[in-house]
Amino acid sequence: MVPSAGNGILDVAVVGAGHNALIAAAYLVRAGKRVAVFERAARAGGAVQTRNDIFPGYRIDVGSSAHILIHLTPVLEELELARYGLRYIDCDPWSFYPLEDGRSLFFWKDIDRTCESIAAISPRDADAYRRFCAEWRPISRAVLQTFLNPPKPGKVAWTMARSGGFARGGLPKLQQILGSYRALLNSTFEHPAVRAAIEWIAAQSGPPPGELGSAPLAGWQVLYHESGVKRAVGGSGALSEALVRLIEDHGGEVHTGRPVRRILVERGRAAGLEVGEGVEPGLPLAAGPTPPGRTEIVRAGGVLAGCHIATTFGRLLSGVPEAAPMRERVGQLRIGNGFGMILRCTTSELPHYAGWEGSQAEGGSGAPGPMHQGLQLLCSPAPFLDDAYADFLRGEPAREPAVVAMTWSAVDPSLAPAGKHLLFAWAQYHPYALANGQSWSAIREREAERILGTVGRFAPNVPTCVEQMHIQTPPDLEREIGLFNGNVMHLEMSLDQMFFFRPLPELSGYTTPIHGLFLTGASTHPGGGVFGASGRSAAGVVLKGLR
Repeated sequence: MVPSAGNGILDVAVVGAGHNALIAAAYLVRAGKRVAVFERAARAGGAVQTRNDIFPGYRIDVGSSAHILIHLTPVLEELELARYGLRYIDCDPWSFYPLEDGRSLFFWKDIDRTCESIAAISPRDADAYRRFCAEWRPISRAVLQTFLNPPKPGKVAWTMARSGGFARGGLPKLQQILGSYRALLNSTFEHPAVRAAIEWIAAQSGPPPGELGSAPLAGWQVLYHESGVKRAVGGSGALSEALVRLIEDHGGEVHTGRPVRRILVERGRAAGLEVGEGVEPGLPLAAGPTPPGRTEIVRAGGVLAGCHIATTFGRLLSGVPEAAPMRERVGQLRIGNGFGMILRCTTSELPHYAGWEGSQAEGGSGAPGPMHQGLQLLCSPAPFLDDAYADFLRGEPAREPAVVAMTWSAVDPSLAPAGKHLLFAWAQYHPYALANGQSWSAIREREAERILGTVGRFAPNVPTCVEQMHIQTPPDLEREIGLFNGNVMHLEMSLDQMFFFRPLPELSGYTTPIHGLFLTGASTHPGGGVFGASGRSAAGVVLKGLR
């Protein structure tokens, strides 16, 4: 039984305990609202959680790992999450790109130091990178400001138009922004390695290199020199754990193993939830009949849905007449056929990258070097992603996947036993639904070995140092952490599904046609990633809507 206030009604019932939903709930309880969060899984956090039961002695992230975007927001300071045990490690250099000839690029928070690294490979590109940062900093900051507020067309246009980058660049700069990040990088840099490193970072947001309107994904990198890449001490899930402690400290409730069966709508208004009991990993995410079993009615003055938009309208509002028009349109959104897959490996030593053997004890566990601090970008020079994306469009895993390797035990020894390490390897592109009747159960080990082979091209002691491996294919990501179709961004992050188009114009302000029903999460503005901007903005909209 959910504890209730004196009148038996919550102020807000929250569907799902992903990080945006938890952030929204945290703001609401701090504002004095009576809030309860209901999560179908056994743990809170959604794609921001860390488990210690996959391999004994290791703390393994099962979703996100690096926290970047949230440090560009005021969320951590406003919620005072340090009071609830959240601490971060600054990973600098934040990115490392090794060439197969033993040379390498480092991206540091300090732009001068980054340019020194680039100059060792291409002096002209070092100068170009400095100009690139100067030109794109005001534009990216303007984009950030639009991300931190509900997306209103006039305000977005005004914010962007007032940015220094637009004022100085005029129509040519606008034309560049509306182009692809491939075109931007090709027109800015000469050396294919410099292009490849920045292109691979941009590609992790989803759109392929040639997609129109994607240029800001490359320009966004400039802000990494301000925020850096940070790692939560104890694992990515430390953020979610701190949020749960905050919510409970303010009298709120977070219930896990409590799947929401439906959102109650009475006379056109959200009135609460019907909640089941027990973890139901096989429960359909988007559509399907409500499973049998014991349920409880939870009354609330408002409902905040933090789950996938297809879940909200396809299943939780099934049979609600007021939701019918939106349900059909939501069904037409481009969710995408997967995205990538990831390996979670325990290892006997860190990767020994070619050209850096002197900083690592050969034959031993290896001393951590600067290459192990942040994101290790492992791919061929540009235009390497074209073939991988072409494979993906055919329904095939990439024959030569691009990989981001991460060795967080090098910066946080609490993640692994003494003398051991973790190696995470995210790779693109990998479709959720495979062509020609293939199944992921039949090819998952083969594709995992292919990814390890890519890592091994740059660090020859991999894969022989791998001791245990947890494989997460797109279907695994859906089953384990609720990412529909295995898409970590919920919906494709193309220009026509961003800003006031995300997820649809009528739903872009975190509200719905059903009074008292609000939205948050990666399906809403500004999209995926460990950002928290959606949760923060949605909380403000909810507070206004409840007045």
